Amino acid sequence: MNFLTILPMAVVMVAGTQLVAAVFLASGDRPRRASGGFLSGAAIVVFAGTTLAWLVFRVVKGAAGGGGHGRVERVIDWVVLGLLVVLAVVVFVRRHSAGEPKWMGRLQHAGFGYALRLGLLLFLVMPSDDLTMVTVGATAARHDLSWWHLLPFMLLTLLLLALPLLALLLLGDRADRVLPRMRDWADRHSWIISEVVVAFFLVLTVVDLLS
Repeated sequence: MNFLTILPMAVVMVAGTQLVAAVFLASGDRPRRASGGFLSGAAIVVFAGTTLAWLVFRVVKGAAGGGGHGRVERVIDWVVLGLLVVLAVVVFVRRHSAGEPKWMGRLQHAGFGYALRLGLLLFLVMPSDDLTMVTVGATAARHDLSWWHLLPFMLLTLLLLALPLLALLLLGDRADRVLPRMRDWADRHSWIISEVVVAFFLVLTVVDLLS
């Protein structure tokens, strides 16, 4: 297993409310400052959360010593498997709740500070994001992947989250038509792709358990 295997989990990180919020910010009064704040907040949580999970499971595996590595790896596989099952359930339950909460109306006028706090809070309180970060960190530690293998996952998460801002910068006035479509698609269909990615990762974990 390498960084390419965990890369698709970035889709699960941004699917739903996170991407919808990014679209609202890119459509607001101060799209560049607001989007920059949102991406900064998300980056802090994603980098810190995934790194912390990787460190914890790496320490647990290292504490077992050479003779206990196989047993610890099997335990981590079961933990990851359990996390993936819970994650699949969370994504399915929330498939119709991504929507547009009332607080999203304020995003049209958000500045850097408000968007920064939103990015921090949104990625901290979303169970799907917490479960995904722990799953990615645990999987990387279980397979003895160095910390830098987490970087592509983190950067792709931020790139996907930056798509509304990139659309605005690249398309100009045409973004007024593209962004609402992007928001509607994320609201209605992103959970399906998330479930496919989780199922793919779940199969890989089961293979590790059977090997």
